[in-house]
Amino acid sequence: MATVTVMARDGIEKGLILKERDNNNRLTWRVLVTEMKKLGFVAGPMVAVTLSQYLLQVIAVMMVGHLGELALSSTSIAISLTSVTGFSLILGMSSALETLCGQAYGAQQYKKVGIQTYTAIFSLLLVCVPLSIFWRYTGSLLVLIGQNPLISQEAGKFITWLIPALFAYAITQPLIRYFQMQSMLLPMLASSTVALCLHIPLCWALVYKTGLGNIGAAISIGVAMWSNAIFLFFYMKYSPVCAKTRSRISVEVFQGMKQFFSFAIPSAVMICLELWSYELIIFLSGLLPNPELETSVLSICLNTISTLYAIPYGFAAGVSTRVSNELGAGNPRGASVAVKAIMILAVVEPSIVSMIVSLNRHIFGYIFTNEKEVVDYVTKIAPILCLNIIMDSLQGTLSGVARGVGWQHLGAYANLAAFYLVGIPVAALLGFRTSLRGEGLWIGILVGATIQVVLLSVVTICTNYEQQATKAMERVAEEESSREDVVM
Repeated sequence: MATVTVMARDGIEKGLILKERDNNNRLTWRVLVTEMKKLGFVAGPMVAVTLSQYLLQVIAVMMVGHLGELALSSTSIAISLTSVTGFSLILGMSSALETLCGQAYGAQQYKKVGIQTYTAIFSLLLVCVPLSIFWRYTGSLLVLIGQNPLISQEAGKFITWLIPALFAYAITQPLIRYFQMQSMLLPMLASSTVALCLHIPLCWALVYKTGLGNIGAAISIGVAMWSNAIFLFFYMKYSPVCAKTRSRISVEVFQGMKQFFSFAIPSAVMICLELWSYELIIFLSGLLPNPELETSVLSICLNTISTLYAIPYGFAAGVSTRVSNELGAGNPRGASVAVKAIMILAVVEPSIVSMIVSLNRHIFGYIFTNEKEVVDYVTKIAPILCLNIIMDSLQGTLSGVARGVGWQHLGAYANLAAFYLVGIPVAALLGFRTSLRGEGLWIGILVGATIQVVLLSVVTICTNYEQQATKAMERVAEEESSREDVVM
């Protein structure tokens, strides 16, 4: 094994020497535009994929919201809780594959991509078991911690019927990373679009025509997610375009679980800490005077932020793919150029989007509800929301850089400091100790997002891509030599 490792390290050094010529090239607008096109090839479809998946929940909230304030507030809390305790955790853990699969694919260790994907699926399905048990009793837990009994009861029903969707999500997310890291985007785009098109009429029928109400929306989400998971799995299993990275389920799948969790846990912490902070704000809004109004308004803000976040998340997917592939291939300059190019897009895009939201601040609340009191409150909080859109775009893109490099733990520390040491305390102070109420809660979350952007920017600026390329290639080489030792 030592001989294999030495040979691998020699190959790494030679590969990096070959890249020295690239490192001496000047960074020009032509180079940046070329890189933007490469990023756009991944980011564009990933925006559509992410948006299609998130719209499953948004459409459910929109349809249930027209049943009344109780239905809207209970479903919003249910969606928030399932995001906090399940979906965000699965999403975060699956993001480990953006480092593992991306760098393996860049190093041309193609079979390793398939093995790591299966490892992630099995690992996440195991995680879903205790989560589903917890979900079953969330309605009672909400009552115990002081939430309104009627809202808690309705939210508990919704969450219980959403349990099957959790297992589908645990299969879908690793498969999405499998295709993403290979820039195979058409299968994901087609599958997520079909699932969304299925969800819209099915959700409408189950909510309004069967008398199921919010339960019908939960069932529809589950059906859509399972259709997506089944399509992607069979496409990977039988499509000839996946032959290069497809692998059999073997003992290697289970041997890789330790390595997967070593990246998955900090990945989950990095993503979940931020998502949890937003969901905590929704929970705190239920403890304010007039909880139905405050929860409804902040839920609309959160749904708006989350929907628009599909764009920076697509950027993040693009840059994590490009950075991990380039580092795995031993091309640090390519990774550095990708980061510079994506940050230009990350500044321009939210500036345009926030301007559009600001211009339409008087009317976009009607998308979610017909209650004029709620719409007027949304109009009042819109300027803060626009600033939040800009900060979220920047931090989402910078988080993608961290995942591509493999620095999830640094992203986790940044999120912990930004939101839980500063943002949440400021939100609680403004929300409960001043007359700002829900508006104060959202100002606190904006403060946390701003600090997060500053910290992640420092991490990105200080990254040594030559050193990270060496580490990436060494990691892949050591994994391959260990694999050969097991076979022997």
